[in-house]
Amino acid sequence: MNLRFLEPIWHIRGSMPLPPNQTHDEAFDRLMPLFRTSGTTHERSGETLTFLKKDQEAQDKMSIFDRGVLHIDQQPSGAILRYRMASRALLYCFLAPLLFLAIAQVTVMVADHQKASSEASTGSDTEDKSKKDEARDLPQHAIDKALGAPAPELPDADEAEEEDEGPSPTPAYVFAAIFVALYIGGRILEDHLIKRRFRRRLYGEDKAGNGSAMLSA
Repeated sequence: MNLRFLEPIWHIRGSMPLPPNQTHDEAFDRLMPLFRTSGTTHERSGETLTFLKKDQEAQDKMSIFDRGVLHIDQQPSGAILRYRMASRALLYCFLAPLLFLAIAQVTVMVADHQKASSEASTGSDTEDKSKKDEARDLPQHAIDKALGAPAPELPDADEAEEEDEGPSPTPAYVFAAIFVALYIGGRILEDHLIKRRFRRRLYGEDKAGNGSAMLSA
């Protein structure tokens, strides 16, 4: 079964032109500091570079990616860097909302079952409950009666129903919404960040003397 159409969920693809007259060796030499980090292994073969990350550190600027391929394609108009990288973090953020939505549906089913059972029990015992309610009239002190104080009231039936509402699916919906936001934000942000980092390395923008650019690259 071909699941390649699902790859965009956790794969980031992109391309950018190389600076004029820059060879693939020069391009990979400029990008190499990104792959000389703890937990990262890489291999260069001609115009292709593959990398694999395991137990990457948080300081790694590409820590969100687990593996990827970079290839330099020679075109008549100039060389183009093409890349495809996979991220399990994005995949987990995509799957987490589905899990919490499933939990919410199970919670709703449990609450409906409890409500149906409660209603069935209530319907079958209506007469008994009415008789018990009449027999459960709360006693009133003789002095209170003499002073005209109102008789004590039984608990409201609506309040009793609210206490028996059962589990709520709201927390599961909230967590699902949080992970949806994380996935969408991460998918867009990481696509932008990795393209910017590659561009700065290839065009030497991080070596132009701008300290802030070097820190953010």
